Amino acid sequence: MHTSAMGEEKANIKPSSRVDSAETDDGSSLFPILQPALLKGLARMAAEAVPAGEGHAVRFHALEARSILNRSLSKRRLRFVWSVNPYRGCEFACRYCYARYTHEFMELRNPALFEREIYVKQQAAWLLRRDMHLVKAGEEIAIGTATDPYQPVERRMGVTRSLLEVLAEHRGYEIGIVTKSSLITRDIDLLKEIARYNRLVVHVTITTPDAHLARLLEPRAPRPDIRFETVHRLRQAGLLVGILNSPLLPGLTDSAVALHRMAVLARQADASFFFAQPLFLKPCSKATFLAFIKEHFPDLRQEYSRRFDTAEFVTKAYSERMQALVRAIAEKHGLRVRSGGAPGLRTLGAEWTERQPELPVQGELFPPPFPLEDTQPGLAERRNAGVTSLRLARGA
Repeated sequence: MHTSAMGEEKANIKPSSRVDSAETDDGSSLFPILQPALLKGLARMAAEAVPAGEGHAVRFHALEARSILNRSLSKRRLRFVWSVNPYRGCEFACRYCYARYTHEFMELRNPALFEREIYVKQQAAWLLRRDMHLVKAGEEIAIGTATDPYQPVERRMGVTRSLLEVLAEHRGYEIGIVTKSSLITRDIDLLKEIARYNRLVVHVTITTPDAHLARLLEPRAPRPDIRFETVHRLRQAGLLVGILNSPLLPGLTDSAVALHRMAVLARQADASFFFAQPLFLKPCSKATFLAFIKEHFPDLRQEYSRRFDTAEFVTKAYSERMQALVRAIAEKHGLRVRSGGAPGLRTLGAEWTERQPELPVQGELFPPPFPLEDTQPGLAERRNAGVTSLRLARGA
């Protein structure tokens, strides 16, 4: 059997017969007046998804998908980018995850369901092969923009690998992958084949080198040291692989000390580039992340309240200050800096360009110099040293 066909077989879960106890033998409802309004579109498809197994406090569902390629126009980049997400939801449960809103399309509005109810897209490889002709020259395909394509369920389902098998059949495309998982090394053979005839860039997200902080922030994601080793292994295979030190969390991971430590480790891992951008909190993620701050870092509650109670993004001044700091530290350690925008390719190599993120001006919350002046008692010391020194000795 062809390998891509095998991958598709892994991605397909056969539905089991079910009997709804609320129906009579002839299929009519016993209580029609109590029946909920009919669901439509993706919400209906999610409701009809059949069980596909369970994990630790996680349930998996087989989702019948109409397409696997999603076309979107980024406000920050004047061209179309295609995104591919083999799953809906993500087991890693990152507290800051901006993609929780995607479950709302399925009428699943509790943010916690994003990490507990995972939907496996059916016939993903077949759908991608069918639609690849839609991707034109100069457009990018970004894999993993709203879910980690290598979350634990991928080990069993193999949907992402089946998609890579399809991409390996094509030439001349621009492909970016974003992940936190070491499972990507399983697919080095396919990644190398894709990179031979396409422009491939892999992005490994490492928010902090501190294992204790990472476990709090990203409860079920691999440890930071495992991710650094993943970068190193992919680089040894000759792939273009960089580190996303994102998001930068005010008072936790945005200090000069923390960024220097990240840059040193990125250099040791032979990362192709280094990039970091500030935290932003959409409504779907704000409650989850602020609850995390309240529980684990109560001394930062006021700072986050001032930043995000009435805003989704940090201020333009803060963003520019962080960008300058990241660039200076990266240059100090001989690292290339990837600029903002979608996780793609135009910002690398000969076509390297500098793009400023378009963030709203919302008023400066902290004095502009860096390091900060101590206009708020204890704030400058905490930020410049890192909260409890980020427990770097324990995590690195």
